[in-house]
Amino acid sequence: MKTPLIHPVVLCGGSGTRLWPLSRKALPKQFAPLVDGKSLLHLTLERLSVLNRDITCITSEDHRFLVKETMENTNATGRQILEPVARNTAAAMASAALLADPGDLLLFAPADHHIPDTALFARTVRTGVKAALAGKIVTFGVVPSFPSTAYGYIEAGEPSADGRSQAVARFVEKPTAAVAETLILHGGYSWNAGIFLVQARTLIAALREHAPDILLACEQATAAVAADGSFLRLEPVAFEGCRADSIDYAVLEKHKNIAVVKFEGAWSDVGSWNAVASLHPADDAGNRLSGKASALNSRNTFIHAPHRPVVALGTEDLIIVDTPDAVLVAGAGCAEQVADVVRKLVREGCAEATQHRRVVRPWGAYDSIDLGERFQVKRLTVKPGGKLSLQMHHHRAEHWIVVQGTARATCNGEVTLVHENESIYLPLGAIHRLENPGKTVLEVIEVQTGGYLGEDDIVRFDDTYGRCGPARILADASAGSGATAVLQAPVDH
Repeated sequence: MKTPLIHPVVLCGGSGTRLWPLSRKALPKQFAPLVDGKSLLHLTLERLSVLNRDITCITSEDHRFLVKETMENTNATGRQILEPVARNTAAAMASAALLADPGDLLLFAPADHHIPDTALFARTVRTGVKAALAGKIVTFGVVPSFPSTAYGYIEAGEPSADGRSQAVARFVEKPTAAVAETLILHGGYSWNAGIFLVQARTLIAALREHAPDILLACEQATAAVAADGSFLRLEPVAFEGCRADSIDYAVLEKHKNIAVVKFEGAWSDVGSWNAVASLHPADDAGNRLSGKASALNSRNTFIHAPHRPVVALGTEDLIIVDTPDAVLVAGAGCAEQVADVVRKLVREGCAEATQHRRVVRPWGAYDSIDLGERFQVKRLTVKPGGKLSLQMHHHRAEHWIVVQGTARATCNGEVTLVHENESIYLPLGAIHRLENPGKTVLEVIEVQTGGYLGEDDIVRFDDTYGRCGPARILADASAGSGATAVLQAPVDH
C-alpha cells in the first residue's frame, strides 16, 4: 500500500528570549543562524521536505518575510498562515486544520527543534501513519538520554492495534530532578517533542469536544481569511478574541484516542545556550567553540563568535555569546536565567533587548553601522530584482554610495543607474526609490543627515511587497509627480 501524502505544518511562533543576544523578539531563535550557519527553521524545512516539499508555515506578520525567504532558500513551496497575534499552539493548529482538506494528514512540527538524523525522522513519522488514518492523534516521544527537567514526558501504555504505536497512558508536566530520575528508571516514558501527526478532521473533532471556544474563534478567523500571494491573513478581530492555550492543555490531556510513536534519534529543542553548546564538539578540556572563538587555559567554556575574534583566557564553566551590538557572559549554571535578563533590559528601555542591528526586509536587509547627532549610516543589501518602496522623508536627506553591483535610483521622477564607486544625493523631501536591476546582490552605504532620523519619518507612495496601509492623497508640490502617498505605522525602508 502506498503511503498517503503527509502535509507538513511548521509552527513558527516564539519570543526569542532564552537565546539572547543572538535571538531576540525581532529575530527569534528559529531564524538565527545556529548550526553550520543555518537557522533551525532552515534545517526544519530541509528535514520536512523529505516527506513533502509543499509545506505550510504558521507565523506572525512581523516574521512573514523571514519565513518566506527561508522557504525560498530551501526550495520549499507552500503558503504562510499569518496570525495577527500570538495565541499559542491550539489556535495555530486549529487554523491550519480548518484551512486544509478534511482528509489531509497533517504533520505539525515546531520550527525551532534540531533533529540531525533526517532519514530516521522520516521513517519514524511514516510509522505513525496507520494510527493517524485510524482516527488517532499521534504524538512522537523522544527516547530520553538523561533525566531532563526541561521537557514534559509521555507515559506509553498498551500497544495499539496497528502494531507500530502505543496508547498514551498520560502526559506528565515538566518534573523535578527527583521525579525525572524516577521516570527514567521506571522506563516506558519519553520526552514530549511537541510533534503531531493527525488528520485534519480528527483534530477538528477533538477541538470541538474539548475546546469548542477555540475552534469557534478559529472558524470565524479562517472563514474571512485574506489571501495575499502565498500569505493567508487570518481575520484579526475573531482571532484576537481566541483564548490562548497550548494544544497539550486544550486537547491532549483530555483526549482518549492518542497514540505515541517513539523516536530513538538525537533531538533537542535548543532551549538554552547550554543546549546550543551541546551541538558543538568539545575539546579535551570541555571547551566548545563556534566561529572565530579561541580558548586558552580554559575549561568547559562555550564561545559563540561568528563575527570577530573572541578569546577566553583562564575561564571555567562560562557561556560567552558575541553579537555586533551586545555580548552575554554567563555562568554555565545560569543559562536558564537569560530570559530574566531580557525582561530587565526591556524594563530599562534597552532597544538591544528586542531589536537587532541588522534587520531583514523583503528586498534584502539593512545594517545600522553608526548613529550620531544629525547622522546615521546604514549598509543596505538588496537582492537581485529587489526594490525598496517609493517613499519620501520630511526631516532627512540621504546619500547612496554603491560599493557592489549597480543601482537603479529614482529621485523626483528621474531614473539614474549608479555603478560601483558612484553615489547619488537625495534631498530632503525628494520622492525616491532604490532598486537592484542586476543578477547579483547590490550593496549600498546609505548616509542619512537631518534634524530627525526616526523610523517613523517615512511616507510611502508605492510598495511591491504590500506594506502600504490605508491610503490618503497628499499633494507633493516639490516633486510635482501627482503621486498618491500612503501614510502608515512606523516602518523603515
